Amino acid sequence: MYAGFFTNHARTRSQQRGIPPLIEEWLDEFGELEYDGHGGVTRYFSRYSIRRMERVFGRSPVRKMSEFLGAYKVESSRDSSVITVGYRRGRVRRK
Repeated sequence: MYAGFFTNHARTRSQQRGIPPLIEEWLDEFGELEYDGHGGVTRYFSRYSIRRMERVFGRSPVRKMSEFLGAYKVESSRDSSVITVGYRRGRVRRK
């Protein structure tokens, strides 16, 4: 799946926060989508997406990358450019 290009802000934040490219690919392929109502789409790992990854890759590789499974990325809903990336501090709250 094509995720679009990274803005300068997103590229800088990805480097600062140490999010590996593999995690960004997993977010594109397995991450849950949540529209924010302001033109952005947040991709994050839910327990269901983690289970899907475990079925595809096995438990061991996913467990080794567990420190990065709190990562998220925000994309523009217009051109799917990546606006920012980071780590969740708490759970994702839904309306």
